[in-house]
Amino acid sequence: MEIINYISDFENLPKQIQQQVLDYIEFLLDKYQKKDNKNTRFSFDWEDGLSELKNDYTSVKLQHQANFLR
Repeated sequence: MEIINYISDFENLPKQIQQQVLDYIEFLLDKYQKKDNKNTRFSFDWEDGLSELKNDYTSVKLQHQANFLR
């Protein structure tokens, strides 16, 4: 289907529905523009954020604590 057919269909819709279509188009544009603008690489800026606690906890202690909290 060509664009001209969609435009014709759009013009035949009631004004309220036309506004819903325009709102949905804006939503999609916003959604995908945000996705394109995101840095797609994973950031390690959190690395060593808890380094001062590494002498107090082992991985086994953390596993036990996680199980206790469940």
